[in-house]
Amino acid sequence: MTIYDSIDEVKDELLKCMKCGNCMEVCPVYLEERKEGSVARGKIRLIDAVLNGDLEYTEGLADKLGLCLTCMACVAKCPCGVKVDKIIFGARAAIVRNRGLHPIKKAIFSVVKRPKLFNLGMIAGSKFQGLAFKKHLSVTGAHPRFPFGLDMRRIIPPLASKPLRSQLPEVIKVPNPVRKVAFFTGCSMNFLYDKAGMDVAEVLKRNNVEITVPKDQHCCGMPLLAHGDAETALEMAKSHVDIFSKLDVEHIITACGSCGTTFQHHYVDMLKDDPGYAQKARKVAAKIIDISDYIVKVIGLDESKLGALNMAVTYHDPCHLNRGMGVKDSPRTILNKIPGLKFVEMKNADRCCGSAGSFSLTHYDLSMDIHRHKSDAIKATDADAVVTGCGACIMQLADGMNRFDMNLPMYHTVQMLAKSYEAKEKEKK
Repeated sequence: MTIYDSIDEVKDELLKCMKCGNCMEVCPVYLEERKEGSVARGKIRLIDAVLNGDLEYTEGLADKLGLCLTCMACVAKCPCGVKVDKIIFGARAAIVRNRGLHPIKKAIFSVVKRPKLFNLGMIAGSKFQGLAFKKHLSVTGAHPRFPFGLDMRRIIPPLASKPLRSQLPEVIKVPNPVRKVAFFTGCSMNFLYDKAGMDVAEVLKRNNVEITVPKDQHCCGMPLLAHGDAETALEMAKSHVDIFSKLDVEHIITACGSCGTTFQHHYVDMLKDDPGYAQKARKVAAKIIDISDYIVKVIGLDESKLGALNMAVTYHDPCHLNRGMGVKDSPRTILNKIPGLKFVEMKNADRCCGSAGSFSLTHYDLSMDIHRHKSDAIKATDADAVVTGCGACIMQLADGMNRFDMNLPMYHTVQMLAKSYEAKEKEKK
């Protein structure tokens, strides 16, 4: 039995909580709302009341549990080691089992779980996006022409003209490969930030790494888990475990903390009792590694390949990359090693940007209130650009900085490394 099958499975985590309130110091939602129901301690009390039969699975309960970014700041702060994120995921799954999934979410997720249909829809969207969105004058992105579920103030990146996976061969060969890896592209790189995805491939090629990019990979399933649709997410987990367990590769590269965390932890949790998948899920999880960790810790960063980039940058820690996958130092190592690049650490670099994927869609104003602190921290660095390791964070940072009258370019960490490689090539000419 897993936390996604029964709410009873979170009891042990609930019992660990000693109600100290340390989570109040770091919870981004609580720091804005200052309400007990917004913080981990309050949510734990609500879930405990459900288990004791004192509270029903009401819409109000669902709303309260929806006010969580699953940023894991409370988990990192908790002196008792309460895994609050697991409690939230388990409780949301229980709500869906008892109340059902909202019809709109059900319709969306039914498309997401069908890769061919999802891809077709996104390709069509890229062709006709100009009908629904108009280009924003000050930033790279567009905002809605009319309300259809998105806040009219929101700035979103344009869909790529072609998905990343359709631009890459299934196997990217290199002469005399030193290593072989697979690349899980994730949705943001596949459909939005394809240039960053191409840079992942380019950086690996420059380090003599052969890359397999499975064409049948799809969404990792994190958005579905976040909304309690554990049943569909389980199907997607099994599909990916089947796809990647068959590959003869040493590592599986991710460039998104949420995707990496889903493979490393959620798949293992979901499939731990399945005799046909438990062991395979653990083996796949053991191969998952973020691109920055792979460059620094596995291949080794070859400084002789790096050219000068004369600019100042700051770095935002994505929650799931930092606290989920434990990747904090490698991006900074890369930035600090690039010649000419001035790295300026921002205040509270690991504070959530307010995105949390779809949270910024369902709670836009609160999301921007949380983001305001991030924009203030970025502004104080006087940097020329912002670097991070997550597509969703890039989207949120761009939107938020536009709201707060800033217009800095955003880059994925691997893009800075690719730019440095290119600069070195130019130096040689």
